[in-house]
Amino acid sequence: MTSLFFSLCLILAGYLFYKQLEQELPDVKQLHHVQYQIPLSIYSADNLLIARYGEKKRTPVEISDIPQQQLNAFLAAEDDRFYSHPGVDYKGLTRAAIQFLLTGKKKQGGSTITMQVARNFLLSREKTFIRKFKEIILALKIEQEYSKDQVLQLYLNKIYLGQRSYGIAAAAQTYYGKPLAELDLAQMAMLAGLPKAPSSYNPISNPERARLRRNYVLRRMLEQGYISQNDFDLSIDAPVTATLHHGKEIELNAPYMAEMVRQAMVDQYGEEAYTLGLNVYTTITGELQSSADQALKYALHEYDERHGYRSLPHKKLTPGETFSADIVGDTQLALITSLSEKSARALLADQSEINISWENIKWARPFKTRSYSGPSLKSTADVFSVNDLIRVRRLPDNTWRLAQIPEVEGAFVALNPQNGAVLAVSGGFDFFQNKYNRATQSKRQPGSGFKPIIYTTALEHGFTAASLINDAPVVIEDPNQDDWRPENYSRKFFGPTPLRTALRKSRNLISIRLLRELGINEVTQTAMRFGFKQEQLPNSLSLALGSGYASPMQMARMYATFANGGFLIYPFFIDRIEDRQGNILFQHEPAVACPNCEEEHSQSSQYAPRIISPEINFLMNSLLRDVVQRGTATRAKTLGRKDLAGKTGTTNEQRDAWFNGFMKEIAATAWLGFDDSRSLGRGETGGKAALPMWIEFMRTALRDKPETIPEQPESIQSAFINPDTGLLAQPGSSNGIWEYFRIENLPTQYSPTQTSRDQNEHSLGTGLF
Repeated sequence: MTSLFFSLCLILAGYLFYKQLEQELPDVKQLHHVQYQIPLSIYSADNLLIARYGEKKRTPVEISDIPQQQLNAFLAAEDDRFYSHPGVDYKGLTRAAIQFLLTGKKKQGGSTITMQVARNFLLSREKTFIRKFKEIILALKIEQEYSKDQVLQLYLNKIYLGQRSYGIAAAAQTYYGKPLAELDLAQMAMLAGLPKAPSSYNPISNPERARLRRNYVLRRMLEQGYISQNDFDLSIDAPVTATLHHGKEIELNAPYMAEMVRQAMVDQYGEEAYTLGLNVYTTITGELQSSADQALKYALHEYDERHGYRSLPHKKLTPGETFSADIVGDTQLALITSLSEKSARALLADQSEINISWENIKWARPFKTRSYSGPSLKSTADVFSVNDLIRVRRLPDNTWRLAQIPEVEGAFVALNPQNGAVLAVSGGFDFFQNKYNRATQSKRQPGSGFKPIIYTTALEHGFTAASLINDAPVVIEDPNQDDWRPENYSRKFFGPTPLRTALRKSRNLISIRLLRELGINEVTQTAMRFGFKQEQLPNSLSLALGSGYASPMQMARMYATFANGGFLIYPFFIDRIEDRQGNILFQHEPAVACPNCEEEHSQSSQYAPRIISPEINFLMNSLLRDVVQRGTATRAKTLGRKDLAGKTGTTNEQRDAWFNGFMKEIAATAWLGFDDSRSLGRGETGGKAALPMWIEFMRTALRDKPETIPEQPESIQSAFINPDTGLLAQPGSSNGIWEYFRIENLPTQYSPTQTSRDQNEHSLGTGLF
C-alpha cells in the first residue's frame, strides 16, 4: 500500500508539475507566422544588388528546394530517427540521462531536430532541467501541429552555421559561394557537421577539425544507407574547399545611393529595417550610375592634373618589401621597378606588372599653387625613381596613368524631369574615404546657375528676350561697410545688351540691374516656386550672382522645370519596397509633369504643379539652349545635339564650379569645389571645371534619346528685329535678327536707324527654331 501511495503521489506531482509548465509555455501555433531575421537588400531599377545591411545572413528556402542528399546529411548527423519518433527520441533521452547519472555532468545529447526547433524559436538558450522539460513538451505539441517536413524546414532555415550565417542557404553562399543545388556531397556533409559546434568545426578557422567532423557525417550517411561505398570513398578524401564569400556579390557600386536608402529605411522602420528582409528597389540604373561615377572621377582627375603633381617625395620600399593595393576611388598603389627616359614599369600589389607611357606621365609638373605649376617634365627621372611607391589608375582603354588622390571634390545628380526619379547620384570621389554626400547635403553658392530664376521673373513681368539692359558699372552703397562694386567675369562693360545675349554671356551687371528693377521680393517668390526656401535666399542684390545656397540635387530639380514644360517635380529615389515574400509594401506614385492635361485635372495629386507658363518655359528653354550653342557652355556642342540647354555657374573667387543642363528626358547638375571652399584657381570656371563631368555622363545617357526641340506655343511668335533697339528691323536689314516674343509683347514699331553692331552677338542663330 505504501509503495502504491507513493507511486500515486509521484504521478500526481508529475502531473501538477506538467500542468504548471504547460501554462508557462508559448503557443506553438505562432510558428505558422515565423519572421526570420533577414538583411535589408537594396537594388537598382534594373535589379542589380547595390548593398545589403544586417548582422545575420539568411536566405530562407522551401524544403522542396533543398537537395535530398543535403537533407539526408543533416538527418544522419543530427537526428537519424526524425521521421519515426513523435518529436522526442526517448532512447536518446535515456542515454543522456544515464550519462548524467554516471558522470554527474550534463552533456549535449538526446535533443531531436523538433526539440531544437522548440528551443531555437520558442525558448531561451539557458541550460537547465526546467528548460529541457519545456523543450520536450513543446516538441510533442509541435509534432501534433506541423508535418515533419514543416518542422525540418523551420530547423534548416533557423540554425546558426558560423560566419554570421543562419540557415543552410546562407551557409552555402558564405562558405562556397554557391546555391544549395550546386554543392557536392563533401560540401553538403561539411554544412551538416556545423550545427554541433559552428566555431569549433568551422572550415574557415579550423579546417582540420572541420574535415574530421565532415568525415563523421559521411560515415553516418553510409551507415544509414544514404550513400554508396563509392560515394563515400570519393568524398572522404576530398580537400576542404570552403573559402569565405560575402553572400551575393555587390553588382552595382552605388554607395551614396545605398546610404540614402539605408537612412530612409531606418527612419521608417527603425532598427527592424535590418532584420525584416525588406527588398528596396531604387530609381537608378546600372549604366547611368556607373557613368555618373566615372564622369565625376574623370572631371576631378582632369582638374587635379591641370594643377600639378603633389605626391612628392614618394615613399620608397626596400627590395622584396610588400605593400597593399590601398584602393582609393579609382587609384591604387604601384611600385616602380624600372625606368626608361619616356616610360616606366611598375608592379601592382597583386604582383602583376604594368607599363606607364610618357603620355600618361608628362602631366605631372610639380604643384606650386592653385594658379601656378612648375616646369614641364623632360623625362621620367624628373618625377620618380626605382622603388618609389606611386599611385596609378586604369583608363578606359586599359592603359595605366600616373595618378594622385584628388584634393578637390565633386558631386553629380541626374533626374527624370517628367517625374523626379533620381537616375544617378554621386556624392564624392570615394564614399569609403568620406561619406559626406555633397549631392544632397552640401550648401554651396549656385553662382550664375541661379540667374535663370531672375530671367524667368523678368519675362513674367513684361521683359522680352530682346529687352535692352545697360551693361555698365554698378555701385551699391552701404553705410556699414565698403561700397560694393560688382564686375563681370571679364571685367569689361558692353553697354546696352539684349537679355538673350546677357544670359548667354552670363553678364553679372545685367543680372544685378534686373534684380534691382524687379525687386528682391519678386525674384525670391519665383525662387520659392522652384522649390527654394526663404533661408536659402539672401535679401540683398548679391542674390543676382547666386550668393544664396543650394545642393546639386536642388539645382537639378530647378532645371528639371525648364526641361519638362514648366512643372515642379519632387525628386525621389525609392521606387518600391517589397517584403521577403515579394509582396509590395510601398510603391511610389510620383506627381508627373503633364503639359497636355486639361486644367481641371492638372490639380490632381498625380500631376506635378505648373509653376511657369508654357510661353515662359519656351522662351527660357530657347535662352538656355543658346548658352550651349554660343555661350559659356559651347564645349557641350561636342555631343552633336541642338536640344541641349543649361547654364554654367562660377562663384566669387572660383570657389564653386557648376554646370546645370538638360534636355527633355534628363536634367543633370555637375558641381566641383573644395569642401573648405578655398579657390579652385584662376580660370577654373563652370564651363572649364564642371561642364566636362556633365558631358562625360551625357555621352552615355543620350545614346538612345532622340533629339527633341520644344514645340513653339501658338501664343509665341517670332519677329525680325534690330538687336540694338529691340524694335522691328526693316526687311532685308543687314543686322536684323529673328527673336521670339509672347504675342502681347511683340514689337509694333520699326527701328528708326540701323546700326552696324555684330548681329551674331544677339541673334537666335541658324537651326534654333
